[in-house]
Amino acid sequence: MVLCVDEKSQIQALDRSQPMLPMRPGQPARRSHDYTRHGTTSLFAALDIATGRVIGECYPRHRAAEFRKFLDEIEANVPRDLDVHLVMDNYATYKTPLIRNWLLRRPRWQVHLTPTSSSWLCGPLPGCLDFLGFL
Repeated sequence: MVLCVDEKSQIQALDRSQPMLPMRPGQPARRSHDYTRHGTTSLFAALDIATGRVIGECYPRHRAAEFRKFLDEIEANVPRDLDVHLVMDNYATYKTPLIRNWLLRRPRWQVHLTPTSSSWLCGPLPGCLDFLGFL
């Protein structure tokens, strides 16, 4: 299984102060301009290239510990008989000892890091997440 993995940090958790007014014939949906802030969240997501399925989790922080939890989530969602190929950018969180040791204990997992300044190679994921409403 080939998974394109990416992260989006500092997503603002916003809530509109008024309910959205629904569409009516000849009139688009409307919403108020003001909102209530509920802090920020970080999204880790993995796109299964073959099926288009997305595994995604939000965490309050953006560290190696949260990414490790996300790897556990991926492992729980991938059948044990499949090899796992992660295609990721060169983000520092992915290369910490915590993550390296976790991956070393799982020989069916292979990591493929994209070259520096070429995160566009994981291009389908950010656009897919936006389209699906994750961003």
